Amino acid sequence: MNHNASPSTPPRRTLRVVLLGLAALGAASVLYVIRGPLLMSAPRCMAGQWHGCFDTFNGVVLMTLVAVPPALLLVWALARRRRAAGFAAAWRIPLAEVGMVLGTLPFVWMTMMPGSGAGIVPGRFSLVPLRDLVTMGPLGIGGNLLVFASLGFFAPMRWAALASVPRVLALGAGCSVLIEVAQYVLRLDRVSSVDDVLVNATGAALAALASRRWWRTTAPDWSDRPEPVLAPAG
Repeated sequence: MNHNASPSTPPRRTLRVVLLGLAALGAASVLYVIRGPLLMSAPRCMAGQWHGCFDTFNGVVLMTLVAVPPALLLVWALARRRRAAGFAAAWRIPLAEVGMVLGTLPFVWMTMMPGSGAGIVPGRFSLVPLRDLVTMGPLGIGGNLLVFASLGFFAPMRWAALASVPRVLALGAGCSVLIEVAQYVLRLDRVSSVDDVLVNATGAALAALASRRWWRTTAPDWSDRPEPVLAPAG
C-alpha cells in the first residue's frame, strides 16, 4: 500500500458548484449590507419617478438588480433560438451580448450623472497621471475598475477580434476617454481625469483575463452554423 499517494483531486463539477455557492453567498452578503439604501429608493423607482431613482446611485443599482431576471430570460430565449438554428456555443454569445449591456450601461449612466453645479461650473480636467488616485479612495478605485469590467469580460467572448488583453485595454481606454470628454463638454460638474481612464482601462483588462478560457477563437458569427448536408444526386 502506497501511503505517499496524494489524495484525489475533487471533480471539476464539484469545484464549480463550490465556486458558484461562494459567489452566491458573496452577492447575498453585499445585498444585505446595502439593502437599506436600496430600499430607500424603492418607492420612487417603483413609481417610475425620475428624481430620487434614476438620478441617484442607489436607484440605478436597484433598477439594475430588478433587470437581472428579465436579462436572464432574454439570454435563455436567444440561446434557444440559436440552438434551434444549429449554431454552436449557443449560450456563450447571448450571455456575452446581454452581459455587456447590463453590466456596462448602469455604470456609464452613473458616471454621466450631473453634479449640483452642472451647466454653471465650467468643465474641469486633470491630466497629471496618478495624481487623483490618492483622492479616489478604495471605494472610488473599486467603482472605476468596475465601469468597463463587464465589457472587458464579455467582449472577447463575443468577438474574436477582441480576444487580446492589449486590445481590450485599448477598448476600455477609448470608451473611458469618450466619457471623460463628454463630462467636460456637457459641463456636468465633474472632473475629467486621466486617472479615471487608466483605472477604467485596467478594470477592463483584468476582467478580460478572468474570462480568458471562454474567449472566442473563430471569426464571424455565421461560421458557427453547421454546413448543410446535401442529399446525393440520383
